Amino acid sequence: LLCPCLVYGAYVFLPFDAPLLPTISARLVYTLRCAAFATFPIVLGMIVSGISRLCSSALEPFGELQREVEIHRTYVSQSVHLFILYFFNMAVLATYLPQEALKLIPLLTGLFAISRLIYWLSYAIGRSFRAFGFSMTFLPLLAMLLWNLYSMFVLEPENLLA
Repeated sequence: LLCPCLVYGAYVFLPFDAPLLPTISARLVYTLRCAAFATFPIVLGMIVSGISRLCSSALEPFGELQREVEIHRTYVSQSVHLFILYFFNMAVLATYLPQEALKLIPLLTGLFAISRLIYWLSYAIGRSFRAFGFSMTFLPLLAMLLWNLYSMFVLEPENLLA
C-alpha cells in the first residue's frame, strides 16, 4: 500500500515534468539515462562487499564467507537480477505511456533505488525484516509487468510485433 501512495504523492507534488519525447527511441534513451541512477545502490553494494571481504578476518580468502561478507554479496546478486527485470519493464513501459505520464519513469527509478537501500539495511539488521524492502522493489515491478502485458495484448494487439 505504501508504494502507490509514494509514487502518486511524488507524481503530484514534485515540481518537474518529463521532457517532450515524441519518438520511441527518445523515450528509450530517457529510460536508459534514468536507469543509470538505479545502479547507484548496486555499485555501492559492490564497494561495501569488496571492503568487507578485504577487512574480513577469514584465513582463507576464497573459503567459506562470514555473515557480514555474505550479506553484501547476496544483496548485490539479488539487486542485479531485480535491476535487469526492472529496467526491461521500464523500457517497455516507456513505449506505452502517454507523454503526460512519462514523469513516472524517474519516479519508479528513484523508488527502485530507495527500496533496494531499505532492503539492504533491513537485511543487515535481520533476515526477518527484509520483506518490507523486497516488497517495495518487487510489487512495483509486478505492477509494471501486468501493465505492460495488458498494453501489449489488450490495448494494442495489432502492434505486438511491429
